[in-house]
Amino acid sequence: MELKWLEDFVALANSLSFSRAAEERNVTQSAFSRRIKQLEMWLGVTLISRASFPAELTREGRAFLPAAEDAIRNFYSTRTALQPPKVLQDQTITFSALHTLTVTFFPEWLTGIRSTLGSFRSRLSPDKGGIEENISTLIDGEADFLLTYAHPSVPFLLDRVRFPYLVLGTEKVIPVAAPGQQRYALDHAISERLPLPYLSYGDLSFFGVALSRLFARKPPFERNILHENTISIGLKAMALSGWGVAWLPESLIVDELASGALVPAASDPSWDLTVEIRIYRHGKSSRPLLNAFWQQCQKRI
Repeated sequence: MELKWLEDFVALANSLSFSRAAEERNVTQSAFSRRIKQLEMWLGVTLISRASFPAELTREGRAFLPAAEDAIRNFYSTRTALQPPKVLQDQTITFSALHTLTVTFFPEWLTGIRSTLGSFRSRLSPDKGGIEENISTLIDGEADFLLTYAHPSVPFLLDRVRFPYLVLGTEKVIPVAAPGQQRYALDHAISERLPLPYLSYGDLSFFGVALSRLFARKPPFERNILHENTISIGLKAMALSGWGVAWLPESLIVDELASGALVPAASDPSWDLTVEIRIYRHGKSSRPLLNAFWQQCQKRI
């Protein structure tokens, strides 16, 4: 059970409109409805009657509403009580970042900023796996900055005025496989009309969505999903073990490509995916350290 499910339910109980509550919670209506359903499944009861318009709380929903509101209040009051001294909070920057970027990009980039900005403490919120879940860390105030990949084919439901961003660089994502696989395994699968042993990011992760859009524009081929992981490093390990073809960020596999431990799976570079590396912030943040950090980000572009 997640706190945001309770907050979603309270927002829905107040508006009795899935669309208005989803807008208030800064998520798509489909994602909002899915989270309400997850809460109902966890509780084992139906909270919302969807047969009427506007929606209505069921008897169980009306009974649960005060408990949900109390739980939210208790959670935030407890979090406030446990917070470190304000002087430490003022010196700490919290980041939410895709796991791959925390390995390939984040350390050196952050070190460069620290060399000009001066000393500060950093904290990293773990990758949530799904696009909307990662974005919610910024919307909900869990993170001061969101470091993520971006691509025109993957919608980011963030208002650019409320959540401005900078493009810090680009990354190429390429299909690779262990050398024991058929040379240019993707070419071979398409020409011979054979299923491609495929290592998938799933349907909801950033790369999963971006690749599905890429595949829709390319010649069709059958993918035999042998393993699924939203984290690139996990798919890299499976590719090295010979499980199949994975689309991996080039910066993550520089050494493996150089040594031949991984080889390109396609001869046509149009199967590559070029993505931006972006950093987002909450436009209403006014802490001096965050503003100074943002200025340093802008200078390094």
